[in-house]
Amino acid sequence: MAQYVLAIAEQVDGVFRKVTFEALSEGRRIAESLGAELKALVLGDGISDAAADLGKYGANAIIVADQPALAEYMTDTYTHVAAETITAEQPVAVILGATTQGKDLAARLSARINAPLAMDCVAIRVETDNLVATRPMYGGKVLAEVTFEGAAPIVAIRPNAFAILETDGAGTVAPCDINIGDSVLKFIEKKIEAGKIELTEADIIVSGGRGMGGTDYTAVEQLADALGGAVGASRSAVDEGWRPHSDQVGQTGKTVAPNLYIACGISGAIQHLAGMSSSKVVVAINKDDEAPIFAKADYGIVGDLHEIIPLITAEVKKLKS
Repeated sequence: MAQYVLAIAEQVDGVFRKVTFEALSEGRRIAESLGAELKALVLGDGISDAAADLGKYGANAIIVADQPALAEYMTDTYTHVAAETITAEQPVAVILGATTQGKDLAARLSARINAPLAMDCVAIRVETDNLVATRPMYGGKVLAEVTFEGAAPIVAIRPNAFAILETDGAGTVAPCDINIGDSVLKFIEKKIEAGKIELTEADIIVSGGRGMGGTDYTAVEQLADALGGAVGASRSAVDEGWRPHSDQVGQTGKTVAPNLYIACGISGAIQHLAGMSSSKVVVAINKDDEAPIFAKADYGIVGDLHEIIPLITAEVKKLKS
């Protein structure tokens, strides 16, 4: 049997998440290092046509489980189908995004098939045909390198931490007819804010903390809109009820890795730094010149954020006009 790396795709309403392309691109690189091929696994309903596009990200073959019962992510059904596929394909490695859904699925799969798992990885390399994954630990204070013992190691990658590379190939689509079994879960409803950029996939994030002084995030929202980015918040702002928990960045919120992170009125507690330490460029705006966030920032501005943010927004709009 030929060796394969299996990348598990993630989609919402037929649209693939950005981390899917990152997982495929990294899976392609790992497969080439191991002398293997890359297969993609897609689960959903009416997803076959969209799945064919994954070939341009390096997949030699796309396994598609297209059933009405898979229209929405349900832990037990998705775990069952993925586990059955892994058992049948016997991949040398499994890679997927460390999103909310991906973390849930990866953990369940690891327990179901007794496979080793490395979560929230920011780098992967191959040494003498063995995978070595790098992942942050202790709130991002250290980077640990881990190896795997056992078959079909599962690697969940941090969104925005890996490059997306397109190839000239076009993978073949192979329908997968797996009995999903009886689910004890029932899908009720989901609520998605239309037009809102997912924090974990945003290239630019503007976050506001306690220094915002209240619920008025207009300045932050206008800057984020001008930059084409997303709005985030610190835990203290969320605890105050100023922003929803879905906007929270930090150890107990979302872990992000944008190209640009602008921290407005955020002191820089270790719990917050743990969620944004992988950002490529960090800009801090704070009136306290001794705020810990400045130690992490590439650029710092000391002053009143309510005066500074509108000035930056105006300059951004001027440059874009």
